[in-house]
Amino acid sequence: MSLVIVFASSKGGAGKTTAATVLASELSRRAPEGMTVSLIDADPNQHSAGWAKRGDRPANLRLVENSNETTILDDIETESETSGYVLVDLEGTASATVASAIIRADFVITLCQGSQDDADEAAKTIRLIRNQSRLIKNTIPFAVLFTRTSNAIVPRTYRYIREQFAEAGIPMFDTQLTDREAFRAMRSFGGSVHTLDPEQVSGLEKAKRNVEELGSEMLRRLRDTTAPANKQPEAAHD
Repeated sequence: MSLVIVFASSKGGAGKTTAATVLASELSRRAPEGMTVSLIDADPNQHSAGWAKRGDRPANLRLVENSNETTILDDIETESETSGYVLVDLEGTASATVASAIIRADFVITLCQGSQDDADEAAKTIRLIRNQSRLIKNTIPFAVLFTRTSNAIVPRTYRYIREQFAEAGIPMFDTQLTDREAFRAMRSFGGSVHTLDPEQVSGLEKAKRNVEELGSEMLRRLRDTTAPANKQPEAAHD
């Protein structure tokens, strides 16, 4: 049984594509032999597809380009038939494509940087997820992933936003996707943090740990949210 992970944000520039490509490469790396992972790029900008076509992407990672409002559900269903995980990178807006993908999701990752504007936009995405849950009369699991955070200091604004989300009962990843040169290098050269040259990219070991922590937390959250339905792909591990 396949699991569908959707990356949603009501605005561009929230780190959505970086999160999608980082997690797609990490889940592919961890997948047992014979399991494929699909990455569907439904963002008109096609940045995830651009990364995947630059080379050195995992051999078991399959790319679906140019998914849109007309094809998104068919693309998800088709990839779900053969892949253990299907990751969907959506456009940074509230559209019919986004709404359709959210309904089909087993888990939605909502992206947020440490600014009030981003927090307000994340709240819009959360309202959309909850509205789609009401529409299908079933809870769609989600959590906020903070991106491009500082690895040295914790700004006051970031702490305030997390406190506000916590008070509102909004689930958040414990792991942050920090602002690292390695993630920008992935987008430029292709591949993953595990294939980049450590002599050419600074801070690579810390980036690897960051990605591994995110991958482990994602798998734990999937187990927690899908355990009653026993939907976790067989042999998946962290």
